[in-house]
Amino acid sequence: MEDINKEGDKKECCGGHHGMGGHMGMGHKPCAKIMLGIFILVLTIFVGFKAYDAFLESKYIGGNLQAEHNISVDGTGEVFIKPDIAQISVSVTEKAATAPDAQKASTEKINAVVKFLKDSGIEDKDIKTTSYNIYPDYNYTQTGGRIFTGYVVTQSLDIKVRKMDDAGKILSGATEKGANSIGGINFVVDNEDLAKEQARKQAIDKAKEKANKIASDLGVSLVRLVSFNESGNSPIYMAKDSFTMGAGIASSAPAPVIPTGENKITVSVSLTYEIR
Repeated sequence: MEDINKEGDKKECCGGHHGMGGHMGMGHKPCAKIMLGIFILVLTIFVGFKAYDAFLESKYIGGNLQAEHNISVDGTGEVFIKPDIAQISVSVTEKAATAPDAQKASTEKINAVVKFLKDSGIEDKDIKTTSYNIYPDYNYTQTGGRIFTGYVVTQSLDIKVRKMDDAGKILSGATEKGANSIGGINFVVDNEDLAKEQARKQAIDKAKEKANKIASDLGVSLVRLVSFNESGNSPIYMAKDSFTMGAGIASSAPAPVIPTGENKITVSVSLTYEIR
């Protein structure tokens, strides 16, 4: 009897069809709860995957803003601005039979140049050594051999002249004090941000005007801006000139007049609009 009761209980838990009607109803309840729990679990997992997919799509900025129909336009703005800094590169090159003698001769002249610059109001931050080289020098024979002739020392300085009217005087004075090579002169703008902002606004205004004209010609409407790109070229400076001055030549030469002209700042933009 005990075994039979156990078997009956087992059938009731599984929802068996044996026994009285009341027993059958009680057997279905546990299974219904199990099925409901399984359904809720599956539904929860499904919703979770859907939410995760939505998150992946939305985490890319602008990923859901792609337009099916669009037009792209560009515009360029140009601003001319007078430079306020002259960048001058000067060098002292000396040759001697020994390296110490060449270094000594070079040091004396470069120190004289630096002293002149500081006495002329050039600040320490605007005087920078850009190179210092020492190397043996040779004369090459017709047979392919070479003959040692001594050592050469070259030291170069970059100088920023913030008083533009003094550029010619600084150039002439540096050569008088021993600089025997002028590497070049650049005229630059110390702060170009304002000029770039003005050029950018010009470029955007031109691009917008072009977009409105194209939309009108096509008979469509501009819905929204979907992308923006900007590019700009380097300002156009006065071309560099390179020349060498022999000893004593500059001492009797007047300070040159150096026109600065203007620099051109250019910014180009590209706008893409959704249309309908």
